[in-house]
Amino acid sequence: MAQGLDHAPALVLNADFRPLSYFPLSLWGWQDAVRAVVMDRVNILSSYDRVVRSPSFEMKLPSVIALKQYIPMARRPAFTRFNVFLRDRFACQYCGTALPSQELTFDHVVPKSRGGRTVWENVVTACTCCNLEKGNRLPHQARMYPRHRPHQPSTFELQDNGRAFPPNFLHESWRDYLYWDAELDPA
Repeated sequence: MAQGLDHAPALVLNADFRPLSYFPLSLWGWQDAVRAVVMDRVNILSSYDRVVRSPSFEMKLPSVIALKQYIPMARRPAFTRFNVFLRDRFACQYCGTALPSQELTFDHVVPKSRGGRTVWENVVTACTCCNLEKGNRLPHQARMYPRHRPHQPSTFELQDNGRAFPPNFLHESWRDYLYWDAELDPA
C-alpha cells in the first residue's frame, strides 16, 4: 500500500485557511502531514479514504490540513530566478512569449558590464532569442524595451500571479480552499 501513498499529498493551509503558497502549491507528503497531526501542529480539514496504521495507531490520510499557528507572509520575497519569472508571469518581457521556466533566462536591463546590478529593478524575464539579440546593449541601443518596468514585487503580488497557473492535479477536497484566476477543469 505504501507505493500508492506517494500520490496522497496534503494541501497545507495557514491558520487563516489560505494556502501557504499558490505557486508552487503548498503541499506536504503524507508522512509529513501525519507527523504534523501526531505532533498536534495542524488540524485536519479533509481526509482521503486511505488509512495508515501502526501497531497502536490508525488514521485516515489527511488531504487538507491547516496550521494551528499562523505564519505571517514575508513582506519582501526572496530575489530568485523563479520569483523573477513569476513576477513577469513566465513571459519574455521583450517579445511577450510565455514559456516554461526551463526555457527562460533573465536579462539585466542595464548590462552588468555597464554597471547594472542584479536587483529586482534591473532584471527581467527573457527568452533566449531576445536575450541574445539584446546582448550587452542598453535598451535604447538595442531598441528593445521591457513591456513592464522591473520592480520588486510584494509577496501578495507573487501569490496573486501564482493563482494564474493552477497545477495539473487538484484533488476534489482542495477545491473549497483554492481560488484560481483560470477556469478549472473538473476532473
